[in-house]
Amino acid sequence: MSAITLYNRPSPTFDAKVAASIALLKQVATDHPALTQASSLGAEDMVVTHLISLAGVDTGIFVLDTGKLHAETLALIAKIERRYNRSVEVYRPKAEATIKFVKQHGEDAMFQSVDLRKQCCDIRKMEPLARALAGKGGWITGLRREQSGARADVPDVVLEPGRVKVNPLADWTWGDVWHFIATHALDYNELHDQFMPSIGCAPCTRAIAVGEDFRAGRWWWEDTTKECGLHVQALPENTNQGQPA
Repeated sequence: MSAITLYNRPSPTFDAKVAASIALLKQVATDHPALTQASSLGAEDMVVTHLISLAGVDTGIFVLDTGKLHAETLALIAKIERRYNRSVEVYRPKAEATIKFVKQHGEDAMFQSVDLRKQCCDIRKMEPLARALAGKGGWITGLRREQSGARADVPDVVLEPGRVKVNPLADWTWGDVWHFIATHALDYNELHDQFMPSIGCAPCTRAIAVGEDFRAGRWWWEDTTKECGLHVQALPENTNQGQPA
């Protein structure tokens, strides 16, 4: 069964939400130049990319290639570039940092302890994110309040040091996301058809069972908040540690 068949259930206020998201993007783009979208290439971010196109706002788009992503995830980069006739910036972790970490702790370090898993996330996600956001006036994400308890209070706009963070899907439901994907015939990660609603690095993602939490498939061996740090703390302003790789 496809994810569209399974999840395409728009809320009664779907049309109003779409209009509000487009209006929000236009307003923020007017107030804060040099915006960029942080795309995980998940269902929500494919929707955000299309909303940006519909809004007609000028933004960048980047992906954090951790070196551990599924092939199905990475395949979406080329599809985005073809559909929207634009380039997607890809930021990767610094090779020397990943080599040192794996040499010291092994390829399966994330399973050994929460601390080592977070160190892995820092090297593969947080440091590249700081480079991706250097000099940007703001970033656009696909965060939704419904995703988890940790995100239940996600606002539409967050003023961070030196930049703004925009969450145009904050009040969207999972059904809204998939109705939009179906309506606009958007590409999406094939792994969503395999009961993976939240997709991260391959070693750290599994399918979920009926009744499990939306993010239960992420770091499933841990009894902790299902976050890597990307949306937990504000990054320093204009941290310039290198160029896209």
